[in-house]
Amino acid sequence: MKRILIVDDAATVRMYHRNILESAGFVVEEAVNGLEALEKALQTPFDLYLVDINMPKLDGFGFLRELRSEAIPQAPAIMVSTESEANDRLNAYKAGANVYLVKPVKPVQLLTHAHLLLGESR
Repeated sequence: MKRILIVDDAATVRMYHRNILESAGFVVEEAVNGLEALEKALQTPFDLYLVDINMPKLDGFGFLRELRSEAIPQAPAIMVSTESEANDRLNAYKAGANVYLVKPVKPVQLLTHAHLLLGESR
């Protein structure tokens, strides 16, 4: 079972993404900001991270930069944001994101990227 951590401060967004991922058989955990996500990731690494940009305490960019600097097994990250500026996309990749998606993310789009990043063919 592949484990995915959803990092988003909006409960509705977490629930939306959780429903899509769980329906595809993934085990999902949640964090409300980058700080909580980092604590969880350092306890037990995940197979994939689904990360929002704008969050209190530690934003998505900060979370990925911190995560990527840790000496733990690194998993791919999908950054999701309402921001569609080229600059945000560039900063996401610089911080360590593998894919950048603009909200709202369609279920098939999310699952396609998740399966690809996890090396699963569907």
